[in-house]
Amino acid sequence: MDTNEQRQENQQNRREERHKRRQRSQIIAYTVVGIMILVLAAGIAFAVSKITGMSRDQQEQQNKLDDIIASEETITAPATEPVETVPELTNEQKLDKIIDEAIIQNLPLEDKVAGLFITTPESITGVSAAVQAGDGTKDALSKYPVGGIVYAAKNIQSADQLKQMIDNTKLYTSYPLFIAIDGEGSGTDAVAAAGLGTKTDSPETIGASGDANNAYTAGTTVGSYLAELGFNLDFAPAADLKVVDGNAAGSSSYGTDAATVASFVTGMQTGLQEQKVTAAIGHFPGIGSTTQSTKNGMASTDRSAEDFRANEFAVFQSCIDSGETKMITVSNMAAPSLTGDNTPCSLSGAVVTDILRNELNFRGVIVSGAMNQAAITNYYGADEAAVLALRAGCDMIYAPENFETAYNGVLEAVQNGTISEERVNDSLRRIYRIKYADKIEQ
Repeated sequence: MDTNEQRQENQQNRREERHKRRQRSQIIAYTVVGIMILVLAAGIAFAVSKITGMSRDQQEQQNKLDDIIASEETITAPATEPVETVPELTNEQKLDKIIDEAIIQNLPLEDKVAGLFITTPESITGVSAAVQAGDGTKDALSKYPVGGIVYAAKNIQSADQLKQMIDNTKLYTSYPLFIAIDGEGSGTDAVAAAGLGTKTDSPETIGASGDANNAYTAGTTVGSYLAELGFNLDFAPAADLKVVDGNAAGSSSYGTDAATVASFVTGMQTGLQEQKVTAAIGHFPGIGSTTQSTKNGMASTDRSAEDFRANEFAVFQSCIDSGETKMITVSNMAAPSLTGDNTPCSLSGAVVTDILRNELNFRGVIVSGAMNQAAITNYYGADEAAVLALRAGCDMIYAPENFETAYNGVLEAVQNGTISEERVNDSLRRIYRIKYADKIEQ
């Protein structure tokens, strides 16, 4: 074979070889593509099946949850625990809080007991007639910080002298004092009689006028000059009714009718207290049914309990209901229809606690009758009388015959449990509600 034929044969062979390789490459490519298509299809199918399966699982879970909710009772949200609302304190409660924190919690027992007494200046200083307040008064009040001092005609010389004595007395005590007088403005009033205040008509005359405004005017007049001199407590007006002729109340009574007398008493009380002078209404249960005087010895009344309730008590109840009455004094008269015996009313729990405090619902300060009157001193020692008055329910002991004896008797009674210290604290709270009335906004 010549060279051309060989060359042509070799070229033919190479063409066939290339053709075969091309076919093999195409087959491989098609195979790869096919495999890829199959893999892709399988992946898509798997993904679809997973998605579908997940949807079915979620739906089944939701169906199960729906079934559980449907099978349960309706669930009620737990009730919110109500927030406890602390009620706002009343003025009295606010005042008691101040009194407890500022006074009672800090007072030694000896000072607590002293604070239950209203005494004459002579009974703590030992002088015969106090007309000034110097070192003797300062020492006396340091030893016995009494709750109040009551002055009388023998203590009054002039306006300047009286005012200076009162001002000094207030400076010498660690606690606020009641500075007291027994005065209704008429001729029996020590201050008016000394020419230091404008005299007013007697309650008897004012009552006869028929106009309760006259009692208010009198109260304003008396309160004005008393306050100017330094007084803050007046043992007036009298709420006694005229029941019998020549009765112990005398010209201090406004009349015989309970409703009328009540209007005059509250008028006088309002006039005094508008001038910052506390009125101490007397003389519970009413002394107008006896002609006897407790200054001279036992005084007793045969007035029935029914008559007292229908008449005298109605006057006091009206005053109490007015909301203005802060202090009431109790008589040393005996009223057997109320007490069952001849016990002076100021020493009787039946009168002081059962009737005045509970039945008539008086929440203010109850003051005993003057413990230096013969109705007391003829039958009781100063210490015994003071203890009995407090046990009966009185808050303050007025003018004991012998202050030191009375004071020591009460102190011992508290120390040995005859009178509880909390009972003393209760009285001090009532006393300081008056003394501290300006400590809060009314």
